[in-house]
Amino acid sequence: MYRVSVRRHFDAAHALRGYQGRCENLHGHRWEVVVTVQSERLDEVGLACDFTVLKRELDAILERFDHRNLNETPPFDRLNPSSEHIAREVYRALQERLPGVAIYQVEAWESPDAWATYSEG
Repeated sequence: MYRVSVRRHFDAAHALRGYQGRCENLHGHRWEVVVTVQSERLDEVGLACDFTVLKRELDAILERFDHRNLNETPPFDRLNPSSEHIAREVYRALQERLPGVAIYQVEAWESPDAWATYSEG
């Protein structure tokens, strides 16, 4: 099994609704998002997935969150903008943009030592 990963980032603010603590206040992060896809086969060039394509599609998804207040940005205007929800939303958006590509997992890092991972496997 081959696994290919790319890492991108965006800067955004959020506040966790219903949270008892400092994170209930509006604050910002430089979010790091790591996407891993997998394949049992390589294409005729020897690639499991083209890094350029994966980065381009991930950038298109993250662009709508960059330099925004996530609490005011769909779907997080209805859904609490936690790392867990961000990872799941990116995963699902990538599934739509890359049909036929097996997404293994998405990690959403809100700091260098705190992240959430979402997968459907």
